[in-house]
Amino acid sequence: MGTLREIQLRLNSIKNIGKITKSMKMIASTKVNKAQRSMESARIYGSSSSGIYQNTKTVPLEGETGLYIVSSSDRGLCGGIHSSVAKATRRIIAENAPGPVVVLGDKSKSQMVRSNRGDIELSFSQIGKDIPSFAEACTAADTILTSGVKFDNATIVFNQFRSAIAYEAGPIHNYSTEALKSSEGFTAYEVDEGVLENYNEFLFANNIYWSLVEGHASEMSAKRTAMENATKNAGEMVDRLTITYNRTRQAAITSELIDIITGASAL
Repeated sequence: MGTLREIQLRLNSIKNIGKITKSMKMIASTKVNKAQRSMESARIYGSSSSGIYQNTKTVPLEGETGLYIVSSSDRGLCGGIHSSVAKATRRIIAENAPGPVVVLGDKSKSQMVRSNRGDIELSFSQIGKDIPSFAEACTAADTILTSGVKFDNATIVFNQFRSAIAYEAGPIHNYSTEALKSSEGFTAYEVDEGVLENYNEFLFANNIYWSLVEGHASEMSAKRTAMENATKNAGEMVDRLTITYNRTRQAAITSELIDIITGASAL
Protein backbone atom coordinates (compact mmCIF):
# COMPACT_ATOMS: atom_id res chain seq x y z
CA MET A 1 0.00 0.00 0.00
CA GLY A 2 1.44 3.38 -1.03
CA THR A 3 1.45 6.60 0.90
CA LEU A 4 -1.45 9.02 0.78
CA ARG A 5 0.46 11.22 -1.63
CA GLU A 6 1.13 8.35 -4.05
CA ILE A 7 -2.49 7.19 -3.94
CA GLN A 8 -3.72 10.73 -4.53
CA LEU A 9 -1.45 11.19 -7.55
CA ARG A 10 -2.55 7.90 -9.06
CA LEU A 11 -6.19 8.73 -8.38
CA ASN A 12 -5.89 12.07 -10.17
CA SER A 13 -4.08 10.44 -13.09
CA ILE A 14 -6.80 7.82 -13.60
CA LYS A 15 -9.51 10.49 -13.35
CA ASN A 16 -7.81 12.45 -16.13
CA ILE A 17 -7.51 9.31 -18.26
CA GLY A 18 -11.21 8.63 -17.71
CA LYS A 19 -12.07 12.14 -18.93
CA ILE A 20 -9.97 11.62 -22.06
CA THR A 21 -11.49 8.22 -22.89
CA LYS A 22 -14.99 9.60 -22.30
CA SER A 23 -14.32 12.44 -24.74
CA MET A 24 -12.90 10.00 -27.31
CA LYS A 25 -15.99 7.83 -26.92
CA MET A 26 -18.24 10.81 -27.65
CA ILE A 27 -16.18 11.72 -30.72
CA ALA A 28 -16.28 8.13 -31.99
CA SER A 29 -20.04 7.97 -31.41
CA THR A 30 -20.47 11.03 -33.61
CA LYS A 31 -18.29 9.55 -36.34
CA VAL A 32 -20.03 6.15 -36.26
CA ASN A 33 -23.35 7.48 -37.58
CA LYS A 34 -21.65 9.33 -40.43
CA ALA A 35 -19.49 6.31 -41.26
CA GLN A 36 -22.50 3.98 -41.31
CA ARG A 37 -24.36 6.18 -43.80
CA SER A 38 -21.37 6.13 -46.16
CA MET A 39 -20.99 2.39 -45.63
CA GLU A 40 -24.58 1.65 -46.62
CA SER A 41 -24.26 3.40 -49.97
CA ALA A 42 -20.84 1.85 -50.66
CA ARG A 43 -22.18 -1.60 -49.78
CA ILE A 44 -25.13 -1.23 -52.14
CA TYR A 45 -22.99 -0.08 -55.07
CA GLY A 46 -20.30 -2.67 -54.32
CA SER A 47 -22.61 -5.66 -54.07
CA SER A 48 -24.61 -4.56 -57.14
CA SER A 49 -21.60 -4.00 -59.38
CA SER A 50 -19.93 -7.23 -58.24
CA GLY A 51 -23.12 -9.18 -58.89
CA ILE A 52 -21.82 -10.11 -62.33
CA TYR A 53 -19.38 -12.53 -60.69
CA GLN A 54 -22.19 -14.30 -58.85
CA ASN A 55 -24.54 -14.28 -61.84
CA THR A 56 -21.92 -15.76 -64.17
CA LYS A 57 -20.51 -18.11 -61.49
CA THR A 58 -16.99 -16.87 -62.12
CA VAL A 59 -14.10 -18.87 -60.65
CA PRO A 60 -10.32 -18.37 -61.00
CA LEU A 61 -8.65 -20.11 -63.90
CA GLU A 62 -6.01 -22.72 -63.23
CA GLY A 63 -2.51 -21.29 -62.96
CA GLU A 64 -3.59 -17.70 -62.33
CA THR A 65 -1.72 -15.62 -59.75
CA GLY A 66 -3.66 -14.20 -56.82
CA LEU A 67 -3.09 -10.83 -55.16
CA TYR A 68 -3.98 -10.31 -51.50
CA ILE A 69 -5.00 -6.82 -50.38
CA VAL A 70 -5.16 -6.13 -46.64
CA SER A 71 -7.54 -3.24 -45.91
CA SER A 72 -7.04 -1.47 -42.57
CA SER A 73 -5.95 2.02 -41.44
CA ASP A 74 -3.23 3.95 -39.62
CA ARG A 75 -5.20 4.53 -36.42
CA GLY A 76 -5.12 2.50 -33.22
CA LEU A 77 -7.07 2.49 -29.92
CA CYS A 78 -9.79 0.30 -31.43
CA GLY A 79 -9.26 -3.15 -29.96
CA GLY A 80 -8.16 -6.06 -32.14
CA ILE A 81 -9.75 -4.83 -35.36
CA HIS A 82 -6.43 -4.63 -37.25
CA SER A 83 -5.11 -7.96 -35.98
CA SER A 84 -8.33 -9.67 -37.11
CA VAL A 85 -7.70 -8.57 -40.71
CA ALA A 86 -4.06 -9.72 -40.57
CA LYS A 87 -5.05 -13.10 -39.12
CA ALA A 88 -7.76 -13.59 -41.75
CA THR A 89 -5.31 -12.72 -44.53
CA ARG A 90 -2.72 -15.19 -43.25
CA ARG A 91 -5.41 -17.87 -43.05
CA ILE A 92 -6.60 -17.22 -46.61
CA ILE A 93 -3.02 -17.29 -47.92
CA ALA A 94 -2.42 -20.61 -46.14
CA GLU A 95 -5.57 -22.09 -47.69
CA ASN A 96 -4.62 -20.92 -51.19
CA ALA A 97 -1.43 -20.42 -53.14
CA PRO A 98 0.99 -17.72 -51.91
CA GLY A 99 1.04 -14.46 -53.84
CA PRO A 100 1.97 -10.79 -53.67
CA VAL A 101 0.48 -8.74 -50.80
CA VAL A 102 -0.63 -5.10 -50.80
CA VAL A 103 -1.38 -3.44 -47.45
CA LEU A 104 -3.69 -0.45 -47.00
CA GLY A 105 -2.80 1.09 -43.64
CA ASP A 106 0.23 1.02 -41.36
CA LYS A 107 -1.37 -0.95 -38.52
CA SER A 108 -1.85 -4.16 -40.47
CA LYS A 109 1.46 -3.65 -42.27
CA SER A 110 3.40 -3.97 -39.01
CA GLN A 111 1.63 -7.29 -38.38
CA MET A 112 1.94 -8.68 -41.91
CA VAL A 113 5.68 -7.90 -41.94
CA ARG A 114 6.20 -10.47 -39.19
CA SER A 115 4.87 -13.37 -41.26
CA ASN A 116 4.89 -12.26 -44.93
CA ARG A 117 7.71 -9.74 -45.20
CA GLY A 118 8.93 -11.07 -48.54
CA ASP A 119 5.45 -11.05 -50.13
CA ILE A 120 4.60 -7.38 -49.47
CA GLU A 121 4.89 -5.47 -52.74
CA LEU A 122 3.13 -2.20 -51.90
CA SER A 123 1.80 -0.41 -48.84
CA PHE A 124 -0.33 2.71 -48.47
CA SER A 125 -0.43 5.06 -45.47
CA GLN A 126 -2.46 8.14 -44.46
CA ILE A 127 -5.61 6.01 -44.32
CA GLY A 128 -8.36 6.28 -41.71
CA LYS A 129 -8.18 9.96 -40.78
CA ASP A 130 -11.60 10.50 -42.33
CA ILE A 131 -14.19 8.55 -44.30
CA PRO A 132 -12.41 7.17 -47.40
CA SER A 133 -13.49 8.58 -50.75
CA PHE A 134 -13.87 6.88 -54.10
CA ALA A 135 -11.08 9.06 -55.48
CA GLU A 136 -8.67 7.63 -52.89
CA ALA A 137 -9.75 4.09 -53.81
CA CYS A 138 -9.23 4.85 -57.52
CA THR A 139 -5.77 6.21 -56.77
CA ALA A 140 -4.86 3.05 -54.85
CA ALA A 141 -6.27 0.80 -57.60
CA ASP A 142 -4.44 2.72 -60.35
CA THR A 143 -1.19 2.56 -58.39
CA ILE A 144 -1.52 -1.20 -57.97
CA LEU A 145 -2.37 -1.76 -61.64
CA THR A 146 0.51 0.38 -62.91
CA SER A 147 3.12 -0.64 -60.33
CA GLY A 148 4.24 -3.74 -62.17
CA VAL A 149 2.86 -6.18 -59.58
CA LYS A 150 1.91 -9.27 -61.56
CA PHE A 151 -1.46 -10.77 -60.61
CA ASP A 152 -4.65 -12.05 -62.22
CA ASN A 153 -7.15 -12.26 -59.38
CA ALA A 154 -7.39 -10.13 -56.25
CA THR A 155 -8.71 -11.00 -52.80
CA ILE A 156 -9.47 -7.97 -50.63
CA VAL A 157 -9.64 -8.77 -46.91
CA PHE A 158 -11.43 -6.24 -44.72
CA ASN A 159 -13.61 -5.96 -41.62
CA GLN A 160 -17.24 -6.57 -42.52
CA PHE A 161 -19.63 -4.51 -40.39
CA ARG A 162 -22.17 -6.78 -38.67
CA SER A 163 -23.64 -4.56 -35.96
CA ALA A 164 -22.70 -1.68 -33.69
CA ILE A 165 -20.75 -4.09 -31.48
CA ALA A 166 -19.68 -6.81 -33.93
CA TYR A 167 -17.51 -7.12 -37.03
CA GLU A 168 -15.94 -10.02 -38.90
CA ALA A 169 -12.97 -10.11 -41.24
CA GLY A 170 -13.84 -11.47 -44.65
CA PRO A 171 -12.84 -11.28 -48.33
CA ILE A 172 -14.12 -9.68 -51.54
CA HIS A 173 -12.96 -11.40 -54.72
CA ASN A 174 -12.01 -9.66 -57.95
CA TYR A 175 -11.45 -11.97 -60.91
CA SER A 176 -9.54 -11.51 -64.13
CA THR A 177 -11.20 -10.61 -67.43
CA GLU A 178 -10.25 -14.02 -68.87
CA ALA A 179 -11.88 -15.82 -65.93
CA LEU A 180 -15.02 -13.73 -66.36
CA LYS A 181 -15.23 -14.46 -70.10
CA SER A 182 -14.65 -18.18 -69.44
CA SER A 183 -17.44 -18.45 -66.86
CA GLU A 184 -20.49 -20.54 -67.76
CA GLY A 185 -23.00 -17.69 -67.41
CA PHE A 186 -21.10 -15.01 -69.32
CA THR A 187 -22.86 -15.83 -72.58
CA ALA A 188 -25.96 -14.10 -71.21
CA TYR A 189 -24.08 -10.78 -71.37
CA GLU A 190 -23.30 -8.96 -74.60
CA VAL A 191 -20.25 -6.87 -73.73
CA ASP A 192 -17.52 -5.55 -75.99
CA GLU A 193 -13.91 -6.49 -75.27
CA GLY A 194 -12.76 -2.98 -74.37
CA VAL A 195 -15.84 -2.25 -72.27
CA LEU A 196 -15.37 -5.45 -70.28
CA GLU A 197 -11.75 -4.60 -69.52
CA ASN A 198 -12.70 -1.13 -68.30
CA TYR A 199 -15.63 -2.48 -66.30
CA ASN A 200 -13.40 -5.01 -64.56
CA GLU A 201 -10.95 -2.24 -63.60
CA PHE A 202 -13.90 -0.23 -62.25
CA LEU A 203 -14.96 -3.27 -60.18
CA PHE A 204 -11.46 -3.47 -58.75
CA ALA A 205 -11.51 0.19 -57.63
CA ASN A 206 -15.10 -0.08 -56.41
CA ASN A 207 -14.32 -3.15 -54.31
CA ILE A 208 -11.35 -1.37 -52.73
CA TYR A 209 -13.62 1.57 -51.93
CA TRP A 210 -16.22 -0.78 -50.44
CA SER A 211 -13.64 -2.46 -48.23
CA LEU A 212 -12.17 0.86 -47.03
CA VAL A 213 -15.53 2.43 -46.16
CA GLU A 214 -16.96 -0.63 -44.44
CA GLY A 215 -13.69 -1.17 -42.60
CA HIS A 216 -13.79 2.47 -41.47
CA ALA A 217 -17.31 2.01 -40.08
CA SER A 218 -16.21 -1.13 -38.23
CA GLU A 219 -13.18 0.72 -36.87
CA MET A 220 -15.24 3.64 -35.54
CA SER A 221 -17.69 1.24 -33.92
CA ALA A 222 -14.85 -0.76 -32.34
CA LYS A 223 -13.18 2.45 -31.16
CA ARG A 224 -16.38 3.58 -29.48
CA THR A 225 -16.70 0.22 -27.73
CA ALA A 226 -13.03 0.28 -26.69
CA MET A 227 -13.30 3.81 -25.27
CA GLU A 228 -16.53 2.90 -23.46
CA ASN A 229 -14.83 -0.08 -21.83
CA ALA A 230 -11.79 2.04 -20.96
CA THR A 231 -14.00 4.69 -19.34
CA LYS A 232 -15.82 2.01 -17.37
CA ASN A 233 -12.54 0.46 -16.19
CA ALA A 234 -11.22 3.88 -15.19
CA GLY A 235 -14.34 4.52 -13.13
CA GLU A 236 -13.98 1.19 -11.36
CA MET A 237 -10.32 1.89 -10.59
CA VAL A 238 -11.23 5.35 -9.23
CA ASP A 239 -13.80 3.77 -6.90
CA ARG A 240 -11.29 1.21 -5.61
CA LEU A 241 -8.55 3.80 -5.13
CA THR A 242 -10.96 6.16 -3.38
CA ILE A 243 -11.80 3.43 -0.87
CA THR A 244 -8.10 2.67 -0.42
CA TYR A 245 -7.31 6.37 0.03
CA ASN A 246 -10.04 6.83 2.64
CA ARG A 247 -8.95 3.76 4.58
CA THR A 248 -5.30 4.82 4.51
CA ARG A 249 -6.22 8.34 5.61
CA GLN A 250 -8.41 6.99 8.39
CA ALA A 251 -5.61 4.70 9.56
CA ALA A 252 -3.15 7.62 9.58
CA ILE A 253 -5.57 9.80 11.60
CA THR A 254 -6.22 6.96 14.05
CA SER A 255 -2.48 6.42 14.48
CA GLU A 256 -1.94 10.12 15.17
CA LEU A 257 -4.81 10.16 17.70
CA ILE A 258 -3.33 7.17 19.50
CA ASP A 259 0.02 8.96 19.71
CA ILE A 260 -1.65 12.10 21.11
CA ILE A 261 -3.74 10.18 23.64
CA THR A 262 -0.76 8.07 24.71
CA GLY A 263 1.33 11.19 25.22
CA ALA A 264 -1.44 12.92 27.18
CA SER A 265 -1.86 9.87 29.39
CA ALA A 266 1.87 9.75 30.08
CA LEU A 267 1.80 13.40 31.26
